[in-house]
Amino acid sequence: MLNIKNLKVGLAEEDKQILNGVDLNIGEGEVHAIMGPNGSGKSTTSYVLAGKDGYNVTAGSAELNGENLLDMDPEERAAAGLFLAFQYPVEIPGVGNMTFLRTAVNAQRKARGEKELTAGEFLKIVREKAKSLKIDAEMLKRPVNVGFSGGEKKRNEILQMAMLEPKMCVLDETDSGLDVDAMKLVAEGVNALRDGKRSFLVITHYQRLLDHIKPDVVHIMANGKIIKTGGPELALEVEQNGYADILAEVA
Repeated sequence: MLNIKNLKVGLAEEDKQILNGVDLNIGEGEVHAIMGPNGSGKSTTSYVLAGKDGYNVTAGSAELNGENLLDMDPEERAAAGLFLAFQYPVEIPGVGNMTFLRTAVNAQRKARGEKELTAGEFLKIVREKAKSLKIDAEMLKRPVNVGFSGGEKKRNEILQMAMLEPKMCVLDETDSGLDVDAMKLVAEGVNALRDGKRSFLVITHYQRLLDHIKPDVVHIMANGKIIKTGGPELALEVEQNGYADILAEVA
């Protein structure tokens, strides 16, 4: 599904290297988690995959189902099946949630050569998805994320993900700023989208999210590269002992 090899990335405006040779392979239907200290390169990895400006790829490759992501514009990456859930979802005043969702869905369908959804078709689907994700219908009538709580913003992103039906979902610290109840709701939404074919990359600081979104593989990142890989027990080890022992192992 997602194959990253020796990815090296620096800041476009500064002579500073952030990623120092990231290697990562996520198979179809797999859920991988990346944990690591602040500044280790976790969020940078997600931004580079999505095509955010401000970064220079100096070496390596990133492919989604054999297609070179790094040669694509951000909208092409989305159409190819990549979705990034942001740590801090942005507000879009004046743009209704329903208008935003329908525009995004039909733009991707058009890019894939599929027939666009009519207003009636879209309304039926979005209502079904919102109900399954326990999203209040009133949220759909409001401007995108305006006046939303942190939990509502994150659930709204999960609804976007459900509507766009991506192949590869990258969640960048989606638990950031959430209380326990909101985090459970978001995790339930993510788990509802696990179908054995869709893959996930969950970037997080904390084991608690992984109590609800069970990963197949856990990676520890430090100094711009993945330094250790294991099963879910690796996240528990970090929760109990921190990163010091793992960093000492590879020093």
